[in-house]
Amino acid sequence: MDKTEKEIWEFLHRHLRSIFTRDVTTYKATTSHDLSLYEWFVTPHRQDGLDFHFFMIEHSWAGTERDFRYDLLEPRLQLYGDTAIVSYTFMLTIADKEGIKHRTHNESRVLVKTAEGWKVVHVHKSPAWQAPAAPPKEL
Repeated sequence: MDKTEKEIWEFLHRHLRSIFTRDVTTYKATTSHDLSLYEWFVTPHRQDGLDFHFFMIEHSWAGTERDFRYDLLEPRLQLYGDTAIVSYTFMLTIADKEGIKHRTHNESRVLVKTAEGWKVVHVHKSPAWQAPAAPPKEL
């Protein structure tokens, strides 16, 4: 792994930890103000900007006030000048009094190197299982 690749992976982990540790300052520093994202488990529509995530982080949306860890399975980095695409299967593990629970989804993040350093500009999440090709039929 070369210096730039190491820098990108360290940046990504700092960014991800900020989400799960409710560190809004670091999240703001690592995320572009014009962020766009798709989160299939929230809405089937694109979300733009940071306000939605500030609300979720401040209210510990991930339930990570409990003991947690995350793993990036099959991580891949594609680097094109000052643009990087990272993709992986994201596995969140949470331990609480009921035991250990896992949440998994596929994720891609697009990063751009700016004057301030790397910033996440786009995120796309999808189910980690084979979703149906068509939406469910209405009952």
